[in-house]
Amino acid sequence: MSSTTQPSTPADGFRSSTGKLKDWLLTNALPCWQELGLDKSHGGFHEALELGTGHPADMPKRARVQPRQIYSFIEAGRLGWQGPWQTIARQGLDWFRVSYRLEGGTVAASVSADGSHQDPAFDLYNQAFALFGLGQAASVFEDQKEALLQEARDLLAYLRAHYAHPERGFREANPDKLPLCSNPHMHMFEAALALSEVDPSGPWAALADEIATLAMTRFIDKENGGLREFFALDWSPMPGDLGRVMEPGHQFEWAWLLAKWGDLRNNSEAIAKARRLYEIGMTYGICPQRQVAIMALNDDFSVRDPLARLWGQTEWIKAAAQLAVQSEGEERDAYLKDAVQAIDALFVYFDVSPRGLWRDKLLADGSFKEEPAPASSFYHIICAIAEADRVSSLIK
Repeated sequence: MSSTTQPSTPADGFRSSTGKLKDWLLTNALPCWQELGLDKSHGGFHEALELGTGHPADMPKRARVQPRQIYSFIEAGRLGWQGPWQTIARQGLDWFRVSYRLEGGTVAASVSADGSHQDPAFDLYNQAFALFGLGQAASVFEDQKEALLQEARDLLAYLRAHYAHPERGFREANPDKLPLCSNPHMHMFEAALALSEVDPSGPWAALADEIATLAMTRFIDKENGGLREFFALDWSPMPGDLGRVMEPGHQFEWAWLLAKWGDLRNNSEAIAKARRLYEIGMTYGICPQRQVAIMALNDDFSVRDPLARLWGQTEWIKAAAQLAVQSEGEERDAYLKDAVQAIDALFVYFDVSPRGLWRDKLLADGSFKEEPAPASSFYHIICAIAEADRVSSLIK
């Protein structure tokens, strides 16, 4: 009886690809970022690492990156990494809480390497990641759990008091500035779902429901089912060309979140909308030549920006994996095959030195932009691996 290296089923193929991705993480990425990505002089995490040398890039440390790295090492522990993930995450958490804090528990946009404020501006996106990081840390550090959860509740209360939109969601500034954006709400949604698991009596389930409703009634176009990025103050699409933007990566990311929320709430409308978002991403957002998820479409689904960033591939993986769990038969097999295609696309970005770093921007001509490896991508990568690993254990 002859043997074959080909997986016998789509589920086997998905498990095999997920295993290769997880092996790259445990063998290459985590040791690399443990050795090179920690700022051993000042604290926290470096913003980016130079390809070739692995040296830290001379860049400000953005607020969004520090909670992402805290989460990445916490998730590494969940995935079985034997490195000192708790020590790394605790040190990063302590440095973040001291270095970025502003009025009401909000966080500055960026700091210098030594932790001094470089840009104290308010950005809703950064507050969402502060909530996400606090929730992730509270889930594993029992000795700090109540203090971390109280910080998160206080931050949300401040945001509601000073930035709440009169309909739903949040404004971008006080006083108002345009455009309003769906993207920070997506990460607020993600944070709320995570926090609702560790703080079930807190305000997080209500926040998740609020943002899911906002997405289904305002962010997602009623006619074509695509999710827009930019809005006027009344949550109508931003007038002019800017209001037409639809990003394939965010069609996938919102599909993942709405499918998860819809499953939790037994909400068939959310799951149907998630499937449509995914369909848009797959049908119009994958470059047929490069086989990668591109950056942006217009609202008629024509290509707006053919740049293909790393993070879009990770959201493709997550959405395909989640929808596979919620499907059966040939439909499930199709999602699993898509996930394998997305994992193949992600590996294109990993062909660099030192091993464990990555490129970020694949240009239309098939070449990569030469730039340091951004630490911000680690969150996307490890979240996709965790989701694929979870689904691998569920499918048969």
